Amino acid sequence: QVQLVETGGGLVQAGGSLRLSCAASGRTSDSYAMGWFRQAPGKERESVAAISWSGGRRYYADSVKGRFTISRDNAKAMVFLQMNSLKPEDTAVYYCAARSKNVYANDYGGSYDYWGQGTQVTVSS
Repeated sequence: QVQLVETGGGLVQAGGSLRLSCAASGRTSDSYAMGWFRQAPGKERESVAAISWSGGRRYYADSVKGRFTISRDNAKAMVFLQMNSLKPEDTAVYYCAARSKNVYANDYGGSYDYWGQGTQVTVSS
């Protein structure tokens, strides 16, 4: 079992930045690929970014490419999402997720084994 806790959400003006953190606990000695997802009111959950076990591969949704950066610190069992140039359409609850299957370009938005509780990001215009 792995428990995930997201922090770092909040209210920011358009053009601003936020950094989300996700702390993992439990069986963190195993290798997990990590992902960030978001869900806006009335919309389906969507994949934002994912990172492979080692951090060597990173994938992004087209809507955030060039603005968001996913990273991880395996020694601290943490994953981060740096969000720059935020737009009102980035407003959503952001979720951290983990899975034992590694991520690749064609499936990084697929099913994940563990989920955090989410953190709200609100971008005002």
